[in-house]
Amino acid sequence: MIRVLTYDQIDFAEWQALVASCQTGTWFQSPEAYEFYASLPEVMEPFVLGVQNTEYRVQTLRGVCVGYVTKERNKLKHFFTRRAIILGGPVLSEDASLEEVEALMRAVKGYGLQVTGKPIYIETRNFEDYSQWREAFEAAGFEYKRHLNFHVDPMVNRLSENRRRQIKKSDAVCELAQSETEVKEWYQVLERLYKTKVKTPLWPEEFFLEAYRQGIGKFLLVKHEGKVIGGTMVVVRELGNERVSELGKGCVYEWFECGMNAEYKEQYPSVMATWAGIQYAKKHGCARYDMMGAGEPGVPYGVRDFKAEFGGMMVEHGRFLCVCKPWLYKIGKMGVKVMKGK
Repeated sequence: MIRVLTYDQIDFAEWQALVASCQTGTWFQSPEAYEFYASLPEVMEPFVLGVQNTEYRVQTLRGVCVGYVTKERNKLKHFFTRRAIILGGPVLSEDASLEEVEALMRAVKGYGLQVTGKPIYIETRNFEDYSQWREAFEAAGFEYKRHLNFHVDPMVNRLSENRRRQIKKSDAVCELAQSETEVKEWYQVLERLYKTKVKTPLWPEEFFLEAYRQGIGKFLLVKHEGKVIGGTMVVVRELGNERVSELGKGCVYEWFECGMNAEYKEQYPSVMATWAGIQYAKKHGCARYDMMGAGEPGVPYGVRDFKAEFGGMMVEHGRFLCVCKPWLYKIGKMGVKVMKGK
């Protein structure tokens, strides 16, 4: 019997075991991620749903989906930008059936249509391959969207000659943030990048400070003459011993990266920030450095060109999209194009 579970009904031990033992398990689908999201009620409304099959005697939990609905203090901005994001995609048992996955994603869609402040759309941002369950996602009302990413093996140096030259030339140093003050300095760089170039919503400063306080995010700062000129925030997925032989000791995810590239051209702060993340992954024996997105195939994207020079493997795990409010979704897409000058 297939049964959908809410947060209070999910067995935490089974949840943790599922994340640790499955290819689709990421930190973003863990109990720790949910608790972090829940600690930021002014910023987001987290949700988690699971699917159970009582026919199994052991590990009856077959899948879990952790996500959040964004919040904005400005009511008008919130009205036009609210969205439900499932970072990494749901964690699914390796042999999860199409029926189990469809039940889980139908429950996610149902949540999106019923929750207070209904999201305009629900989107899974996949970090792994979900092709074997694509039929189930589509049956639940989620459309597949092509999207690229880069997976870098930290143990194998495949940097382009250009990146090698830049890293060798830079005098900048990279080190972990030691205080909230340093995180705030880094955030100022990130915030300016989003305002001038990225032009999409960014979490408020408190999000990053809380990530630092809880030890969720590792802030690798790029400094020149004592000044923070860039850096990256990464999160780490550690694996149980049963998966080490197959997947290494885990994965480092590059969640946010920035640099004062115009002001410090000779220091290459963005290059050094990503390189610091890759070296961090190598130092901790992780099998993968996940760059968390490289845009749509066939669409020119400078960020993809930047990431490609770090020698990672380009993959297309895509996204699954469910539009809850079509007319607001269309307005939002047009608004983003206007903001970015396209």
